[in-house]
Amino acid sequence: MIRGGSRVRPGRRVPGLGSLVWVILATSGCSEDELADLRQYVAEVKANQRIAVEPLPQIRTAEPFRFDPTGLKDPFAIIESVPGSDASRVDHSVRPDLSRPREPLENFELDSLRMVGIVVIRGQVWGLIHAADDDTVYRVRVGDHLGRNFGRIVHIDEDGLELVEIIADGLGGWQERRAALRLSQGDDKQK
Repeated sequence: MIRGGSRVRPGRRVPGLGSLVWVILATSGCSEDELADLRQYVAEVKANQRIAVEPLPQIRTAEPFRFDPTGLKDPFAIIESVPGSDASRVDHSVRPDLSRPREPLENFELDSLRMVGIVVIRGQVWGLIHAADDDTVYRVRVGDHLGRNFGRIVHIDEDGLELVEIIADGLGGWQERRAALRLSQGDDKQK
């Protein structure tokens, strides 16, 4: 016997529509209870998530500023000396000679130079200066220059040498400053 395009043997039962309805009803009953709890939880979460968002602040435009230097001091003008002020006491005769050729020891900071000895040749006293930057010993005499502040040697003896440096005074002028290099003792370690 053929029903709906399928063969059925006599004596065998085919699961019918009744059992299919029974399975659907059994599963739908369980899922309906689970979905109810889920729907209730989602509703509670949505109810708690309502947050008030503050509106953005209004942006104010900046008003343009026009600079008018009328009546103000020029910051780049040369300071005029007023009698009794520090600027009036500047010695304008002191200034470095920028036209002379620089000597080799003027490329070093004074702190990096050490006096390591003296030599007297035909009555002339020479100082021996060790430059740590290039590990060279230079021979200098009174009148030679060393250091980056236009230092000029004014005296050499067995204790060391004295020099006069010319430094900027901060008021547009120059001033002299005395400095010295003392003879290094034999226990100093040299490189």
